[in-house]
Amino acid sequence: MTPERRARAEELIARYPQAQSALIPFLQFCQAQDGYVTEQAISDGAEMAGITPAKARSIASFYSLLFKEPVGKHVVQICRTLSCMLRGADELQAHARKRLGLRNGETSADGAFTYEEVECLAACDRAPCLQHNLEFHYDVTPAEFDRLLETWAARDPATTMPAE
Repeated sequence: MTPERRARAEELIARYPQAQSALIPFLQFCQAQDGYVTEQAISDGAEMAGITPAKARSIASFYSLLFKEPVGKHVVQICRTLSCMLRGADELQAHARKRLGLRNGETSADGAFTYEEVECLAACDRAPCLQHNLEFHYDVTPAEFDRLLETWAARDPATTMPAE
């Protein structure tokens, strides 16, 4: 573990009653440095939390905003759960894949966009919804997706993921 990461781990551990509670914020910090959660970050996080690397990897894999491989500047995540599907998410997903030229989990060759279909984004009453980096969009139609895509392509995002 680098001295910078060790210092951050100690700072985070001091905030929580159990060291394991600091794992997600620590991995977010590592992701902000590396662009994704590396195997080294998993190992460092496990050491910090006092758990096995397998358990740390399992915890990290549960969260859709912790990326296990490099992602684009624009991460587009569309909900794939029942409420969204009943309100047209399947059509929106097919449209997004076609417009982006990506399949689920892929990143464009230029590193601009990553596309993912994710579990519940907790907006069932405003389905279908999507998340672009940390910004939610509700009641998204294919036409609205096209408008959003033009906006995203014209600007650099502030962040893909929070640092903690």
